[in-house]
Parts: sequence; structure tokens; C-alpha cells
Amino acid sequence: MFGDMEGMMAKLQEAQQKIEETKARLNTIIVNGESGGGKVKVTATANREIRSIAIADDLFADKEALEDYLIIALNNALENANEINEKEMSAAARDGMPDIPGFNF
Repeated sequence: MFGDMEGMMAKLQEAQQKIEETKARLNTIIVNGESGGGKVKVTATANREIRSIAIADDLFADKEALEDYLIIALNNALENANEINEKEMSAAARDGMPDIPGFNF
């Protein structure tokens, strides 16, 4: 029905391996987000892990503004990370999938 099951299983294992390799590589891709004209800067990996946050000293006097700028910068960094992550992970999964009649990956 599906042809060479053993070959497909090997191809699926290859796909899993590629996905794991891609996850590891995404940890090395750095993305940034910022707000307030650069007063708040966030650095994250493409795996959506926050690595650092830099805040200009003058923002510490205004807690509400700082909170707003942090939210904007974090969301910006995570949006950039998501874009790269989704593109890379779908490419890794698609490249490793076996050819199964009727399924379009």
C-alpha cells in the first residue's frame, strides 16, 4: 500500500535527525528587538530564548514606561525569532519527509 515501509521509516528517522540539528542550530542564531528608540534592547535566540535585556538608565525613573518598552521589545524579538524558527523548522521537516502518495508536504 505504501511501498517500501522500511525506506520510509529510515526517511522519517532522517527527518527527525534534521529537525534536532535545526533546533541546535537555531540556538546559535541571534535576533534582536528594541523599543523606545533603542532605550530597551532585547536579544534572543531563534529558539525563542531570551539571552539579554539592556535598559537605558533614564527609564528606571518611569516604571510604567519601562514596562511598556519591555513588552514591545520582547514581543519584537520573539516575533523575529518565530519567523526564523518557523521557516527553518518547516524546511527541515519538509526536506526529510518521505514521498507518500496522496500527501503533499
